[in-house]
Amino acid sequence: MLATPLLRSKELPTLQYTSTPDRFDETWESPLSILLGLGRAAGADFIEFFLERVNYISCLAEEDAITSISPRLTTGAGVRVFRGHADCYVSTNDLSFSGLKAALEKGLSILGLQLPGPGALIPEINLEPLRDYGSLRGKENWLSQCSSMREMGEVLLDANAQLKQKAKHIQSRRASYFRDWQEVLVASSDGTFARDIRLAQTVASMLLCADGAHRTSIARRLGDTSNPNFLRNWNYGAVMDDIAESAGQMLYADYVESGTYPIVMANEFGGVIFHEACGHLLETTQVEKRTTPFLDQKGEKIAHESLTAWDEGLSPNAFGTIDMDDEGMPAQRTLLIEKGVLKNFLADRAGSIRTGHPRTGSGRRQDYTYAAASRMRNTYIAPGEYAIADLFASIDKGIYCKKMGGGSVGATGQFNFGVDEAYLIENGNITKPLKGATLIGEAKEIMNKISMCSQDLSLAPGFCGSVSGSIYTTVGQPHLKVDSITVGGR
Repeated sequence: MLATPLLRSKELPTLQYTSTPDRFDETWESPLSILLGLGRAAGADFIEFFLERVNYISCLAEEDAITSISPRLTTGAGVRVFRGHADCYVSTNDLSFSGLKAALEKGLSILGLQLPGPGALIPEINLEPLRDYGSLRGKENWLSQCSSMREMGEVLLDANAQLKQKAKHIQSRRASYFRDWQEVLVASSDGTFARDIRLAQTVASMLLCADGAHRTSIARRLGDTSNPNFLRNWNYGAVMDDIAESAGQMLYADYVESGTYPIVMANEFGGVIFHEACGHLLETTQVEKRTTPFLDQKGEKIAHESLTAWDEGLSPNAFGTIDMDDEGMPAQRTLLIEKGVLKNFLADRAGSIRTGHPRTGSGRRQDYTYAAASRMRNTYIAPGEYAIADLFASIDKGIYCKKMGGGSVGATGQFNFGVDEAYLIENGNITKPLKGATLIGEAKEIMNKISMCSQDLSLAPGFCGSVSGSIYTTVGQPHLKVDSITVGGR
């Protein structure tokens, strides 16, 4: 709702603002509301400002030395302007009033609009009272409470040292950590005015082993939001035990024979296939381009009746958890598929305008240089009714995919994914280790073959790249059975 006009455009150069330079707080309300009114007076239907500060650091340990420490400090803002279904986005690292005004003017000009003349009345947009998740959720001291640079190095070096003691035939050992602290402020012409502080941390360890012609690479990653003590609490001893055991199993494993098999996929990172092959197809970025096979299937059955799937931003400490999205909408849960029936798509503001699907708090971006787009948060297949043993018992001969690797996905859901750690299933039992397996399929096909889900839902951190850059997400699932899938091998 527009307020009564407060000033004329010729008065703007004489105004003085005292916005806090090192914090996004209520002092930003006045300049941003005037800029939003200026954009509306120019003829824009909707304007949004996204302000950001980042304090990032990463640390890498290779063998028994710290080989890289990379800090990054950034500050910037982006302005998005809508006119009908068309929009444009302009970013700047000049957060002065004149800098933000110049970015707005550029965005308006791209859409064929221009700032009003000197005599024009400028309405000030009535912004809501600041929704400050940083203060409400006790996040103000997170940055100062995180591990110091010395702590980072000590933990990573000790993890590498333990791996050296526990594994055999080692070629290389790597441990890495990063901390990404972000403060954001969103102000838009619908009255949105919200601030948040985010803290994403991840630690990873990788082991490469070789013995003659036998080679294997094993990696593990953990991720967290909202816990400054994440690195201090990392139980790297248990992780190194797990990595060393997997490397010992896989180093001399036989290669899998190509064919069509029933498989059991493990929980945690097994959910990457659903994320990549199906989750992206439920984002309105795909609906807008009409590249999703599920375009007109809302309310219809698209998967086996055993499959229910969610996307949400609420799971405590999960890597994709957010209190608000990058358009200022509070986090929530979105039911994607219920007992095989497609229930909802993931929509940001632009996607909602262009497709009619309601916004779901899914407008996300890598940083201020990107416009927000519909993106996943914590995306997972829900637990089912079976015990894990029931899944294995139902298979005479198949493959257990314990740890998934990387892969590729086509625009409409065709995929292939490597399996880092696999085992043969014979008569319901896990027998010998296998390597070289690649899962090949299509989203619409595989989703109708997920016939059994166990009760052990577990999540894993990941990185997702799309039109709005690389963001932090969570994938997950319980153990599940796929009745048949093409497995590439030798």
